Amino acid sequence: MSAVESPEPAPNGFKRRRNSTVLNPRSYVTAELWKQAPILKGTTKFEPLRDAKNILVTGGAGFIACWFVRHLSFTYPDHYNVISFDKLDYCATLNNTRILDGRPNFTFEQGDITSPSDVKRCLRKHDIDTIFHFAAQSHVDLSFGNSYQFTNTNVYGTHVLLERAREHGVTRFIHISTDEVYGDVPKGHADLAETSILAPTNPYSASKAAAEMMVSAYRNSFKLPLITVRSNNVYGPHQFPEKIIPKFIMLLQRKSQLLLHGDGSPTRRYVYAGDIVDALDTIFHKGTIGQIYNIASKDEISNMDICHRLLDIFGLAHDTLEESRRWVLHTEDRPFNDQRYATDGSKLAALGWEPKTTFDDGLKLTVDWYQLLTSFPVVEGTEIWTKEEHEDLPSSDEEVGGEHDGTMWTKRALDHLEEVGRTL
Repeated sequence: MSAVESPEPAPNGFKRRRNSTVLNPRSYVTAELWKQAPILKGTTKFEPLRDAKNILVTGGAGFIACWFVRHLSFTYPDHYNVISFDKLDYCATLNNTRILDGRPNFTFEQGDITSPSDVKRCLRKHDIDTIFHFAAQSHVDLSFGNSYQFTNTNVYGTHVLLERAREHGVTRFIHISTDEVYGDVPKGHADLAETSILAPTNPYSASKAAAEMMVSAYRNSFKLPLITVRSNNVYGPHQFPEKIIPKFIMLLQRKSQLLLHGDGSPTRRYVYAGDIVDALDTIFHKGTIGQIYNIASKDEISNMDICHRLLDIFGLAHDTLEESRRWVLHTEDRPFNDQRYATDGSKLAALGWEPKTTFDDGLKLTVDWYQLLTSFPVVEGTEIWTKEEHEDLPSSDEEVGGEHDGTMWTKRALDHLEEVGRTL
């Protein structure tokens, strides 16, 4: 995949985001490398449902969905047939599920959720009774300059699935949403329950909230058997290296500098991939049709803290200001960045689920996995920055903007802060 040129700056003064993550077009997969990977799945196992047999998982070659596909295939081999349905966009790879090739209860179907004919053909071919809808454009940075694709995939794609599911007559449709639909939750405010008002603040979260409105409409108008799931940030092995944790891990492997948006203070709550699989398995087997479930963690971590924890794991000194500046450089923030999200997971906890993996343990597991193997093995020198971030990397001392409170910032980031009248 080649770099995509950024369009002209937007009228409001914020530059537009590029169309996709910049990757080296010479990326390759070493033959048989995938066989070295551990088989990662969840830990739960329930009495199989009598009205579920053929399960369609959209986005099945992507990060979270591939964990769930493996879990269902290996945990319920005699009960569920799993059909992974994926467009194979830039952040998906068949390496994520290649270990399942040849298993009698696993099938891969390439298709696009925005194509009514693709969806209809798959539902009929496999006599689908259950849908897990993961497929989505999910990278917030991309949504600021690529918002049409987010609306098309996340809203229209969901609409296509709902309509085809209604026509086909599925018995269960689980829609995977995000905690970002709630919007920013100020520090000190109570965690938000499933009944809270949706207040998305960026094009990505707005598209997911809009998709939820369509889900709600089909639940009410057509009595479609729907469940909605809103999860905190998920991390772990198999995640595409555009998100902060795998991106920073791969950069530190090459002893490269970490470029951090803004001051690094925004926090997110993180759920390890194995734990979200258990949560989804629990909702599938014990959840109530028509309900919404938050998958919530208490591990609230700032972006700066992620930098420090990863530097600790890699044994890279960062105790002094000079040491920290060697590894972390601050750049321009997103056009808008929610400070934190906070959701109440008591409803799901009542079904018996709770996260088992602490953030520190999950982070170490993730680092170990990326050090030995990645689902996206590429030649040395692959760019995994956003285009703007890559341009911000200083090639000489003159490009460094200066120091504030002992923290190094790029000149472009400091200039932008001045332009919009913000102070540190």
